[in-house]
Amino acid sequence: MDHSGHGGHSGHGMPMDLPPFTLGRGLELSGDPVFLAGCLLALGLYAWGVVRLRRRGDAWPVGRTVFFTVGVLSIALVMCTALNDYGMVMFSVHMVQHMVISMLSPILLLLGAPVTLALRALPVAGRGAKGPRELLLALLHSRYMKVVTHPAFTIPMFIASLYGLYFTPLFDFLMGSRAGHIAMMVHFLAVGLIFFWPIMGVDPGPHRPGYVMRMLELFAGMPFHAFFGIALMMASAPMVKAYENPPASLGITALSDQNAAGGIAWAFSEIPSVLVLIALVFQWYRSEQRQAVRKDRAADRDGDRELEAYNAYLASLQARGR
Repeated sequence: MDHSGHGGHSGHGMPMDLPPFTLGRGLELSGDPVFLAGCLLALGLYAWGVVRLRRRGDAWPVGRTVFFTVGVLSIALVMCTALNDYGMVMFSVHMVQHMVISMLSPILLLLGAPVTLALRALPVAGRGAKGPRELLLALLHSRYMKVVTHPAFTIPMFIASLYGLYFTPLFDFLMGSRAGHIAMMVHFLAVGLIFFWPIMGVDPGPHRPGYVMRMLELFAGMPFHAFFGIALMMASAPMVKAYENPPASLGITALSDQNAAGGIAWAFSEIPSVLVLIALVFQWYRSEQRQAVRKDRAADRDGDRELEAYNAYLASLQARGR
């Protein structure tokens, strides 16, 4: 295979001759049709749900719609632009795709509460019948969901999709075909969703620990991520076969590209942690507020019976003391 390349673009079928990477070139539209269709479908279904609720006179927080839309757009940004072409030949660009789709997009999508929206927007099937809403509820309550959202599954899965993929021949096998590459990206998105859902998802889920446990779960996965990035930065030889001979037209070396990929993986392990912590603290604060409101309401309902009882007790003591 001749890697000399002549600078010119010979169409997207041949990523061999991509010109040197710049952000402008990376953001040109050059989409993966599978992801493009998926993103459009996700936005369409979400919009349908929101419109259906509004027509019924129900409110749906604008913030959730914004989060979900930005989440879908973040997937489109890395999968439906030339970043996807460059990601096939540049480890660093692939790492940006991986980090966004596994650690940023899932957080944004989850803050959009798509499952809650679906449960509220889908019609209830008639007695004895099973519609989409009933199937979704059955899935949420299934043993399968309990397993895949449990930290004993999500944390090892999160770690394995770094080490088990990049440091074994599996990565090169998947990179060998378009279908393999799509499957890998779908896997990254799915792993991100099941990892972050129990931690900071707004939607109801089978595994929902307390806030302190959620923070511990979040921090259990991150050091492995950082260490993975450092391992790539420190390596003195290319570690992934798919990227060991970058096309000459790119004007990069495999090692500098791999070091950049490691730096991206390392830096990115911090960003979602901060985002999730902010979301968690906010959710915690909101739940405390709700509890305080509930207590106030209960006190109003009881007509401050406790206080009256205490006053009566004091009065009885005084009576005795006379």
